Amino acid sequence: MKTNVTTVLSLLLGMASTTWGEVDSFEENSGLCSWIFFGFCALIVISPLLPAIMMMTGMAKGAAKSAKTPEVKAAK
Repeated sequence: MKTNVTTVLSLLLGMASTTWGEVDSFEENSGLCSWIFFGFCALIVISPLLPAIMMMTGMAKGAAKSAKTPEVKAAK
């Protein structure tokens, strides 16, 4: 019986440890300026993708166009 009580008690205390971790947490009050800064950084990172996407679509269109047109052999 004592073993069951200690087992249940250790399980309850083990589950409560994750709740105590939340006590010392703090709320981050990042303002509008920091969100604008992060958005600007994201634009700098994402902006090189636009030319790459345009180039890939152009290459895909060219490959599809060359696959559709039959080759015409010159008569000798």
